[in-house]
Order: sequence, then C-alpha cells, then structure tokens
Amino acid sequence: MNTHLFMARTQKITNQQILDASREIFLQQGFGGSTLEIAQKAGISEASIFKPFSTKEELFFASMGIPEKSPLVKELEALSGKGNLKQNLIQVCLQILEFNRQVVPRLMMLRSRGTAMPEMINRPNSRPSRDLKIFTNFLEKEIEQGRLRPRDPQTIAMILLGSSIIDELCFLRADAPHRRCTHR
Repeated sequence: MNTHLFMARTQKITNQQILDASREIFLQQGFGGSTLEIAQKAGISEASIFKPFSTKEELFFASMGIPEKSPLVKELEALSGKGNLKQNLIQVCLQILEFNRQVVPRLMMLRSRGTAMPEMINRPNSRPSRDLKIFTNFLEKEIEQGRLRPRDPQTIAMILLGSSIIDELCFLRADAPHRRCTHR
C-alpha cells in the first residue's frame, strides 16, 4: 500500500485581491496597518504579499491607486516639441486633474483620520518630487525650443501641479457646488 503525504495547496490569489485587502486595512489604519493584517485579510501568508510588491510603501501606493511611474512621463515625452503647446498643456492638466480626483480623496480620508502615511514629500526622489521634475523638464525643453516664453519652469510646474490639487480640495468641500472642469 502506498502512503502519500498530502500538503495543502497554496491558495491562488490575484494582485487585485491583495490590493483590495491592503486598501481596506490602509484606509482603516493608515500606513501603520501591518502587512500581517493585510495578509490575514487576503487569506495568504505575509511573505506572499512581497512577491508582487517589493516594499510596504509600494503596496500602499498601489492600493491607493497611485502608480509607480507617473502617467506624466510617457505623455510629456510624446508631446515635447510637438503639436499645439496650449492644447498639449490643457490635455496634460486635465489628466493631472483626473488623477487627483481619484487619489486626493483617499489620501484626505487617511489624513482626516489622523492615520500615518508614508514619508512622501521630504525625500528628494519622492513621487511628488519626481512629477515636479518631469513637468519642469518638459517646460524647459519647450522654452529651449522657443515654444514657451522664458520663465522659471519649476515655478510654472509647481503652480500647475499645485492648482490641480487645490481644485480637487475645493471640490471636496461639503458646500462646494457640484461641478467638474471641462475645457471647451
């Protein structure tokens, strides 16, 4: 008689299931939520989380819908020196607005609960710093090509990126009229 030892099969779980569990824990507890709790919520081992996501910070941003690489990178590279600059800037700004409409409410929810968030702003290679640098570089190229008047490109980039966040924060106010910006 043959005797076989049977091992439990590893549960197959998708990245989306990990992200869903992560989002729920992070929205409840902020960045301080443990990966062990996330794993338990997803029904997997804690080590399984770190197969698709190399760090807890990467998992946090992915679960909040913040991509590793900015959507600005490909867009601005494709538009640099091409087409109508005004239309290009409008297109990019509308995409930034849409991105902020998806992300800012989640981050504000975390902040309003007083929950911890990963250190984002004070690092030189943080996501906001990288986006600012990418946008600044795009504007510098447009100035070099004579398509934009010589001005401080970093200041322009800060104004455009900052105003898109302010737009969403104003919209989130309870007494704000229900409106969405559309360019005509």
